[in-house]
Amino acid sequence: MPSTKPFQLFVACIFICSSLSAVAQNQADVWLTRADRSVLFAKQAAGLSFSTAKNNQPTIVVNEKETFQSIDGFGYALTGGSAQHIVKMSAPARAALLKELFSTDGNNIGVSYIRLSIGTSDLNEKVFSYNDLPEGETDLTQAKFDLGPDKTDVIPVMKEILAINPKLKIMGSPWSPPLWMKTTYDARGGMLKPEYYEVYAKYLVRYVQEMQKQGIPIDAITVQNEPLHPGNNPSLLMVAPDQALFIKKFLGPAFAKNKLKTKIIIYDHNADRPDYPITILDDPEAKKYIDGSAFHLYGGKIDALSDVHNVHPDKNIYFSEQMVVEQPNSESINIVNPVRRLIIGATRNWSKNVLEWNLAADPENKPYTDRGGCSMCQGAITIDKDNYSRNLAYYAIAHASKFVRPGSLRIATNDLAELPNVAFKTPEGKHVLIVANSGKNNTEFNISLNGKTLVATLDKGSVATYIW
Repeated sequence: MPSTKPFQLFVACIFICSSLSAVAQNQADVWLTRADRSVLFAKQAAGLSFSTAKNNQPTIVVNEKETFQSIDGFGYALTGGSAQHIVKMSAPARAALLKELFSTDGNNIGVSYIRLSIGTSDLNEKVFSYNDLPEGETDLTQAKFDLGPDKTDVIPVMKEILAINPKLKIMGSPWSPPLWMKTTYDARGGMLKPEYYEVYAKYLVRYVQEMQKQGIPIDAITVQNEPLHPGNNPSLLMVAPDQALFIKKFLGPAFAKNKLKTKIIIYDHNADRPDYPITILDDPEAKKYIDGSAFHLYGGKIDALSDVHNVHPDKNIYFSEQMVVEQPNSESINIVNPVRRLIIGATRNWSKNVLEWNLAADPENKPYTDRGGCSMCQGAITIDKDNYSRNLAYYAIAHASKFVRPGSLRIATNDLAELPNVAFKTPEGKHVLIVANSGKNNTEFNISLNGKTLVATLDKGSVATYIW
C-alpha cells in the first residue's frame, strides 16, 4: 500500500499557506513620517490587525468596487542641474543613490516617473537648445540637431536609472525652442514664429527619435512648459489658440507621419486656467492627437483638474510639477502639506501621476540660469560631492512611489476634513491607503474595507501609508 505521507504533507502545506495568506490579509503594514522628524518614512515594527469590532471613531471607508484612473507613477524632474551633480559622484556613491531612489527593494522608494527638459530648463548651468545657431541663420531640415550637453549628464544618468527600472515612465518638456525660431532672439519670452511651426515639430520629433537611439524611450511630451509664464529663463509665450494650431496642423501630423507612440500632452501650467486645456480639447481636429492635460499648482485650486476631466472625460490628467521646499536643518517637517495638496489632492482629481520639482541640487540650490532661474528650488536630494541628504520632497513622494506601482487603480474612499486620504489597489491586488493628519490633535480613526475594520492612530502633522 503506498504511503499517505506525501498527501498529508500536501494537505498540511495547503492549510499552512492558506492560514498565512489569511493572516496577511488581516494585517496592514504601516510606513510613517512624523512631523517632529522622530520617524522619517520608516516601516513600523508593529502592523495593524483588522477585526469586526465596532467603535465611534471617525472612519475612512475603502470601497474597491468604485474605481477611477489608473496610475502611471510618482517621481521628480531630472533637470540638467540634477544630472550634473549625480554624474559627478563616484561610481559607488552614484549607484547607491540611484538604487535608493529607483529600486523598490528594502527601504528604497521606487520612483517610477521622471520628467526631463527638452533642451535646457531654468535649473541648468547655462541655456542651450539642440540646434543653436548664430542670429540670422536657420536650419529648416534640422540637419544640425544634436543632443549636445545632455550627452554628458542627463543621458548617462538616465541609462543608469533605466538599468535599475527599465519600465520607468519619462515625460519630456521644452522650456524654449531654439532662439532663431522665436520672435525675439532671446531665451526668455517671445513667441514661436508661425513660419517655424513645421520646423519646430520636426525638432520635437528628432528629440524623441534621438533619445530612443540612446535607449531612452520618451513616453510623453508636453508641448510647452508654463506657456503663460514668459518671464522665466528660458521660456516661451504660447497662448491656447496657438498651441491648438501647432498641434493639429504640425506636431500631431508629424508624430503620426513618423509613427511615434509618444503621447502629446497640453497646457503644463497652473490650475488657475482650466479654460486653456478645455478650449484646445474643444477643437476636435486638435483633440484627436492629444492624450491629456498637465498641471502645476503655483496658482489655482487642485480641483480644477476635475473640471477639465468632467468636460473631457476621455482625456487623461497629469500633474507635472510642483516645487516643495523646507528650511535646511529644521526641527520639524511639514510633510502634511505636499502629501495633502499633491499626492492626495492631484490623484483624487484624476491625475495619473505626481511629479515634484526637482530631483537634486547642491546646498546652495545650484545650478540655475541667470535672469530668471530659480534660486530657491530645493532638490528632493541635496548633493555635496559624494554625500547626500533627503529633503521634504523625497519623503512626500516616497509615501506613494514605493507602494502605488504603475498600473494601480485609484479606488473610492470618503473624504474626512482633518484626515485627507486616497486609496489604491495595486496590480498584485494589494490595497494602499495614504492618510495625512491635517488637524490640530493626534487622532484615532478606523480604516474599513468589506466589513472589517482596523484602528489606527496618527499624530498631528504626520503622514502614514497603510498596505494590506
